[in-house]
Amino acid sequence: MKRISYLMAVAGALFVASGLMLLATSAVYAQEGDADVPYLAEYYEAWVHSPHNDVEAEAFNHWNEDGVVAADCAQCHSTPGYRDYLGADGSEVGVVDADAPLGTTVTCDACHAPAASALTTVSFPSGAQLSDTRDSARCMVCHQGRASTDSVNQRIADLGLTETPDTPSADLRFINIHYYAAAATLYGSEARGGYQYDGMVYMGRNVHVEGFGTCADCHDPHTLELEIETCASCHEDVESVEDLPFIRMAGSGSDFDGDGDTFEGIAEEIVGMQEILYAAIQAYADEVVGTAIAHDAHAYPYWFIDTNGDGEHTEDETDGYNAFTANLERAAYNYQVVLKDPGAYVHNPQYVIQLMYDSTASLSAALADPIEDLEFAVRDAPMHFNPTREAWRHWDADGEVPGSCARCHSASGLPTFIANGVNIAVEPTQGLECSTCHDSLSDFTVYEVEAVSFPNGAQLGFGEADENNLCLACHQGRESTVSVNRAIGSLGDDEVGERLGFRNIHYFAAGATLFGNEAQGIYQYEGKEYNGRYLHAEDAPNTCSSCHYPHDGLIRVNECEDCHDEVEEQEDVLFIRMLDDVELIDYDGDGDDEEPINDELVTMEEALMAALQAYAANTIGTGIYYDSHAYPYWFVDANGNGVGDEGESDRFESWTPALLRAAYNYQYSQKDPGDFAHNPKYVMQALYDSIEAVGGDVSAMTRPPVTNP
Repeated sequence: MKRISYLMAVAGALFVASGLMLLATSAVYAQEGDADVPYLAEYYEAWVHSPHNDVEAEAFNHWNEDGVVAADCAQCHSTPGYRDYLGADGSEVGVVDADAPLGTTVTCDACHAPAASALTTVSFPSGAQLSDTRDSARCMVCHQGRASTDSVNQRIADLGLTETPDTPSADLRFINIHYYAAAATLYGSEARGGYQYDGMVYMGRNVHVEGFGTCADCHDPHTLELEIETCASCHEDVESVEDLPFIRMAGSGSDFDGDGDTFEGIAEEIVGMQEILYAAIQAYADEVVGTAIAHDAHAYPYWFIDTNGDGEHTEDETDGYNAFTANLERAAYNYQVVLKDPGAYVHNPQYVIQLMYDSTASLSAALADPIEDLEFAVRDAPMHFNPTREAWRHWDADGEVPGSCARCHSASGLPTFIANGVNIAVEPTQGLECSTCHDSLSDFTVYEVEAVSFPNGAQLGFGEADENNLCLACHQGRESTVSVNRAIGSLGDDEVGERLGFRNIHYFAAGATLFGNEAQGIYQYEGKEYNGRYLHAEDAPNTCSSCHYPHDGLIRVNECEDCHDEVEEQEDVLFIRMLDDVELIDYDGDGDDEEPINDELVTMEEALMAALQAYAANTIGTGIYYDSHAYPYWFVDANGNGVGDEGESDRFESWTPALLRAAYNYQYSQKDPGDFAHNPKYVMQALYDSIEAVGGDVSAMTRPPVTNP
């Protein structure tokens, strides 16, 4: 140990000598009038007390008895090894050719070598080559872990366990991600540092906000301490590092750990998921493997045989766990991934929550009694911030979101459109970001939009510069009565058009529904009258954000409770039935004039579908069926049974104007699941007219009267 201390002292003396030369150079520049040149002594003082120069740390002393730092470890645990990896010593780039001598920490010669400064792309254990790292590439060389989805799968495959995931093997030992793999967490599914289950979609790189996307953006590169004052610019309650775990971003409103608390810090959600996963690991080991297991974060190899079955690792339990199955290995690996990145709650909370949820679900599926806590847990963030949704993943294979879609399907699209009136193609994103709607991330003001142009050409809004106008920019659909009529042209009602195809309103066109006749989002038949903007009630919620929480889209149930006593949960809104001024009206003709208004709509939708299929079969001579989850939604029903069967995948192409109008309205009502609240009578008017237009029976139904405010 004395020899090591001597070497450390020599290295320190050499560093001080080189530092004095740099200080002298700095002084020359300062004398020439450049007052902005930093005084290098400050950097030395910052570094010398940092973890990168902790001469007593295990990270720099683990190999003392061996006499050298092994080549496999030298890359990150010595300056010569780091320089060797970069090729800064003249050796091959990307590999460490030799063991490194003892006695160094991570010094200036490591990170400030020209080869390190020029580094822009980093190779991860999965084989992924990641760039756009700026100055933080040099950090990511080491803070990436030493294993990945790929290496775990390879080990399982080598042992022949892929097809028998619940079979124990004494040859399968725990695979450790290693320590502080912050970069692997940050880049999520791009780096594949966690174990990612087949068929599941995971969060990619976590983009915090502009200017805070790399290591050096948040950490002082010399002390490694967090720049707390920058955190406080957005997070008002943050005054110290201890406050960081209590941060909860507005877009993370899911109750991930299922404990009923959506206001706790996201770090607490992660802890809750860790506890659920650990319980699942132990339950699986007991029931499926038959050998109890316990974890110890401070003792290698971390997972031990729990001989006394008390659920904890004790000093006398020294045998490493030797009965891993493929299923157990994956879950234990992910548990360690999250545990060994103490900053995971900042680096990429959604990613690690997804890893733990899927690990728990995989283990739970093998148990006689599924993990009860998983029933209440949630895997993904809500709506606008859920990276797994098709709204964000649709263009992954293409590598870009086209300009025609970028406004609503990319983080930068809406601000670009507001500023320029047009969009260009952009790279896919993980969802919306704070800067999508907020023009200031310190005051959280939103972009001002006076009015929004709808597909029918109308300029609509809730009022000049009302913040809810932002919602209308996307939730308006992409078609209207005007565009459907334009597509039909002069064709006769029952004339099949060779070039006539289905027009899709798109999804969640709530704004068009709300404004009714003003937006004409649904197809409005010539000669018929329709309701305009729906006003709930005087002094009642009548805008998007007065009914919905803007970040997670959930309904403000407390607002409903004021008038609707029966509403206590989100699902209860489906049972609301507003009373008409004079009498209850049985709109759908089923004899029940007290059922929820949503049920009235559903029955009319069912009647419209029956009328559509009868018209297609009898008038056109080609059966049709609808699939809400498969583009282009309408397909040929070859056997005429009304549903899609195996082999029936041909798109329906025999459109007549009559069929197109009615099918368009059916799709409209399906793709606005909140139409019963947004403007129910307007939608029922259109459904009634559609049924009638394709020969359906409306004799028992009542068309809602036009009652514009």
